[in-house]
Amino acid sequence: MINNLKKIVSKTHKAIVEYNMLKQGDKVAVALSGGKDSLLLLQTLAIYKTKQKFDFDIVAISVDVFGNTDYTKIEDFCNELKVPFFVIKSNIKEIVFDIKKEKNPCSLCANLRRGMLNSKAKELGCNKVALGHHADDFIQTFFMSVTKENRLSSFWPLSYLSRIDLFVIRPFLYVWENEIISHSEFLPIIKSCCPANKLTERENMKNILEDLNKKIPKFKNNLLESLCKTERYNLFDKSKKLIK
Repeated sequence: MINNLKKIVSKTHKAIVEYNMLKQGDKVAVALSGGKDSLLLLQTLAIYKTKQKFDFDIVAISVDVFGNTDYTKIEDFCNELKVPFFVIKSNIKEIVFDIKKEKNPCSLCANLRRGMLNSKAKELGCNKVALGHHADDFIQTFFMSVTKENRLSSFWPLSYLSRIDLFVIRPFLYVWENEIISHSEFLPIIKSCCPANKLTERENMKNILEDLNKKIPKFKNNLLESLCKTERYNLFDKSKKLIK
């Protein structure tokens, strides 16, 4: 467990340094869904904070989609890490499933949660929000963008939300889901009650990519490196004409 966590902290450090995600005086709100990814991100950042020469603050925020979730275990977890914890009660479940009756609920749910999260982060004086998207999420998003939107796109490791004046960071850029799973037994995970859990387009893409990774050696690793090494991009551009 210790060696695995050290490896995750090391990979997180690499992403933070390469994309200049954190600096002296930052106040970071970690979005806690109650799942393994966000809980481990919080733990990793808390450990990372103790090892740095510069100082930054961390708070944890959960948006209660169902309005009645028991966060006792997560509150205890945050107390152990000495991280202030805040819960936002909401009626998102009612809006998405009962009022809107969305057939594809993930997008609306994510947008509503993100809005509440960002507003609370600003209220608490945060200048950055940390999300638990990992390496698999990056490549899944890339393929979903290609197949569903006809464009080459994925998450940015560091992005700026000008409307609300917040930076979004994704320190788990180089951390794979299987590495998180290997540590998940030590986390106070809240089991998902979402009716769409495991029935999403992302879950389908995840299965497709896992199958490709079995058939093509280092497929996922090579794809992640391709996304991160922007200096190697070599896509055609119709605005650039060859000089004869």
